[in-house]
Amino acid sequence: MSNSINSSGFSGYKGGSSGSSNSGSSSGGKGGSYSPNSTFINTSSGPVEKPKSILSVISEIQQFYMIEKMGQELPAEFLTLEGSLGFFNIGAKSGLAEGIFLLLLLPAVEFYVMPFVLKSPGLLIKIMFGSIPYLPVIANTFLCAYISRYFIGIITRKAINSFFTGRMLVLVAKSFMIYVFYTLLTGLSTPERVWSLAQHANKNAEAIYYGYMSTLPHIMPVATRCSLFVLVAAILPYGSVFLMDMWRRNKIKRNHARITGKS
Repeated sequence: MSNSINSSGFSGYKGGSSGSSNSGSSSGGKGGSYSPNSTFINTSSGPVEKPKSILSVISEIQQFYMIEKMGQELPAEFLTLEGSLGFFNIGAKSGLAEGIFLLLLLPAVEFYVMPFVLKSPGLLIKIMFGSIPYLPVIANTFLCAYISRYFIGIITRKAINSFFTGRMLVLVAKSFMIYVFYTLLTGLSTPERVWSLAQHANKNAEAIYYGYMSTLPHIMPVATRCSLFVLVAAILPYGSVFLMDMWRRNKIKRNHARITGKS
């Protein structure tokens, strides 16, 4: 039985069956073993399945990690341009979805739920409701930071860099857009303009006017905090990858110095 090829298009598993030999092996066992030094063969003829979510991206990176960790040498072209764009697109889509979620929920929570619905919430309730708009960003940022442990070989680096680049570019742009949007909003919110718009609400015009004008001084601090948070969410995964890689390289260097006796 010849080396088997999995869906990713690499060979590395030496299987055995009765009456057959594999790579000069005389054993006819029914089992198989992984050979990290087996020849790389890409025989995939069907369309490459693109990652569809952050979890599928992590799963593919884990597969690349296991191949490279076991010693299988994969050329950089194993992850094609289309594959790199697939990782980039998932990163960009995740950043876009998180940014939109945050942009929609943050004003609703900060300027409506907190002051008008809850009115005088306790500290725990305030923290709980105040963190709701940030939950997807927090969860996915830590999920992305988790990938840093797989940043070891040519393919894992290429895949992770493509994914993080897409995510980072979108989140940085979103951070800038949030800050600019609220800066323009507060700059245009003169009493005359606000009152002119509030009058369209007829009976509630006065309540809307005074409610908005009382909220106006708090808009920019919230927008600044939101913008900085999104910026941190864009940079943290790359930062964690850099620190993990630096720690791993220093560890290898120390081990080498300990073995060779050279500082």
